[in-house]
Amino acid sequence: MDPEYIIGLVAVVSIFVVFPGMVFHYITLWRKQKTLEPDDERMLEDLWRSAKAMERRIETIERLVDTHPEDDMPAPRRPRSSFDR
Repeated sequence: MDPEYIIGLVAVVSIFVVFPGMVFHYITLWRKQKTLEPDDERMLEDLWRSAKAMERRIETIERLVDTHPEDDMPAPRRPRSSFDR
């Protein structure tokens, strides 16, 4: 066989068979992973709860530190996020 024929055959097969096969393979993997796994959802929920707890602790510390010396009353604070309302 002529080497130019083999190169052409490999090029045509790779363009019309291998490349679309790879593209469709990765498209199906991407569609499978569109939603979160239950473990990921649980981890996000735990992170959300710990972030809210840390935010409450920081606000408490700020209230304790931001006292006015003349009346010993903490300064009024507004909620940091709209999610608490």
